[in-house]
This record gives sequence, structure tokens and C-alpha cells, in this order.
Amino acid sequence: MTEKQLQAVVVEMCRVYGIACYHTYDSRRSVPGWPDLAICGARKFITRELKNEYGKTTAEQEHWGWMLRQAGVSWDIWRPDDLRSGRIQHELQAIR
Repeated sequence: MTEKQLQAVVVEMCRVYGIACYHTYDSRRSVPGWPDLAICGARKFITRELKNEYGKTTAEQEHWGWMLRQAGVSWDIWRPDDLRSGRIQHELQAIR
């Protein structure tokens, strides 16, 4: 599963659960490293970086992750295996 395919599934899950989900359409004009998805449920705001099974984060992504966590925002990485294991569904249900 590619990152783009994973993103499509997660965005659809957010729609079904009634959770707001934002993805920058064209990141080429944005500050590098901002997470792929900003997700806001009634209970919590989270950010997630999406990667395929072997994708690595950039230094900029790691920096944003560190800064967001320091500010109290949940930041993490989701991969296709997290979809298969039910982790993504569980985390989305917990914030709705």
C-alpha cells in the first residue's frame, strides 16, 4: 500500500466517523515537515505523518513532531500495518 492509498483510506475513515481531517493539497509551497494529516475530533486534536511500510521521516518531519509533542499535540507515524492491526481505527474512534 502506498502512502497515497493509506491517506485515502484514513481520510474516508475520518469522514465516516464525522472527524475533521486536513491535508495540505500542495505542500511544495508550505513549510517543510508539517504532518500529512491534522485530525480534529470532539475529544482531541492529533497530527499524523503517513509513510509506506519502509518510508523514513525527514529531519524536518522529526523536528515538527518533536515541537508538536512539546506543545502537547499528539504526533505520530501511521503505516499500512497500523491500518491492518486496527490501530488507526482505534485511535480515530478514541478522539471522535
